[in-house]
Amino acid sequence: MGFVNHLPTRRELLVGSGALFAWSQMPRIARAEGRDPRLLVIVLRGALDGLGAVAPVGDPDWTPLRGDRALVLDGKPPALPLDSFFALNPAMPNLHRLYRSGKAAIVHATATPYRERSHFDGQDVLESGFTRPGATASGWLNRALLAMESGGRVDPRGSRALGIGSVTPLVVRGSAPVMTWVPQKLLPASQDTQNRLLDLYQHTDPKLATVLQARMKLASLGGAPGAGDPMSDDPTLAPPGIARVRAYFAEAAGTAARYLAKPDGPRVGAMGFVGWDTHIAEGAASGQLYNLLGALDGAFAAIESNMGEAWRETVVAVVTEFGRTARINGTQGTDHGTGTVAFLIGGGLAGGRVIADWPGLKPAQLLEDRDLKPTTDLRAVLKGLLRDHLRVEEKVLAEAVFPGSADVKPMGGLVA
Repeated sequence: MGFVNHLPTRRELLVGSGALFAWSQMPRIARAEGRDPRLLVIVLRGALDGLGAVAPVGDPDWTPLRGDRALVLDGKPPALPLDSFFALNPAMPNLHRLYRSGKAAIVHATATPYRERSHFDGQDVLESGFTRPGATASGWLNRALLAMESGGRVDPRGSRALGIGSVTPLVVRGSAPVMTWVPQKLLPASQDTQNRLLDLYQHTDPKLATVLQARMKLASLGGAPGAGDPMSDDPTLAPPGIARVRAYFAEAAGTAARYLAKPDGPRVGAMGFVGWDTHIAEGAASGQLYNLLGALDGAFAAIESNMGEAWRETVVAVVTEFGRTARINGTQGTDHGTGTVAFLIGGGLAGGRVIADWPGLKPAQLLEDRDLKPTTDLRAVLKGLLRDHLRVEEKVLAEAVFPGSADVKPMGGLVA
C-alpha cells in the first residue's frame, strides 16, 4: 500500500480502530536545549507473547519448555540473534536492523503492576498509570503532557485540538486537548472482539455501546464477512487477510509519523493495534503471531521512513497489557499470562541491547508455575523515557503521572 503525500482528513468514527492522539505543546526545557523530541506510544491490544517475540535461546530450560514450538537459532526459519542469550522472532528483520544500529532496545520480563488476567482491566492499568483498574478516567500520557510548561506551539488545525473522547485511547484521555484520526481502511473485527468491546462499553460508555450494538445488528443483517476477515478467529491469518493487516498497520503508523514529523505538527502520539490474543494456533515461527509481528515490523519501517529528519529525535514505545503463559496450551496457543516484552525504537534511543533481569524458566521460577515472572516494572521504563526524553520532572512522574510510584525509579540510559 503506497503512502499519499497529503495528510488525511478526519474519518468516520468506528469502534476498535487505531486512533492517533496528538498534542503540540512541548516542554520549555527540551526546546531550550535545542531539542525537538517526539514520542509515540503503540499499545498491542490482546496481550503479547514475549517469549514468542524474543526467545531466551541461551536459557537451557527454553527448548524443554516449548519443545518444537520454541524459537531457536537453527530453526526453520532461524531466530535472529540479539546477544549471547536472546534472539528475535524471524518475522522482524527491520527491528533486528534497528537493534544492530543502536536504534532499538528490548525490555524483557516486564509488566505493569496488574496481576490478574482481564484484557480490559489490564489495559486500564497499562493506560491509566494507576495500580488498579477503574481508578481514573485519564491516562498517564495526558497527565504528563498537562504537567509540562507550554512552549507556545499551536496545533496545526487551530488553537485547540479536536477530541473524539469515545475512541481516544485511555492513555491520552484527560484535561489536555487531543485530536484523533482514524485510518481510511479499517480492519473488520471478529465477532468475539465485537462482543468484548460491547461488554466493555456497556460498563464504561452506555451511549457508545448502543451505537456499537446497532452497528453489529446492521452488519449481521447485511451478511457481514466472517471467515475471510483478517482479524477473525481464523488462526492462520492467511493471505489476503494478513496482507490487509500489514497494509493497515503500515498506513496507521506511517500517518502517525507524518503528523509528528511536520514542523508545525504535534510532538506526542499514541495508537493501538488489536489482534494479539493468541489462544489457538499461535505460530511463533509461522502462523498468527509470526504474521502479526511481521506486520508490526512493517509499521516500524513506515514510522522510520515517514519521520524523515525528525527520526533522530524520535522514540517509539510498544507496550501491551500483559504477557502470555510460558507453556503452549492444548490448542497450540498461549493463554493470558504476566511477564512480556516492550519494544523501544527510534533515532533518539541508546539502543542495541536487551534489558532484562532474567527470572529463569524452571517451574519453580515461573509465576504461579505458569507465567514468565516479571522482574522489571514497566512504569520504570516509561518514567525513564518521560524524564530523559521529554524532561518531565521525577516528582511529577511519581505523584501525578504514575501516582504512588515513588518507589519505582525511572530507568536511566534509555535515550541518547
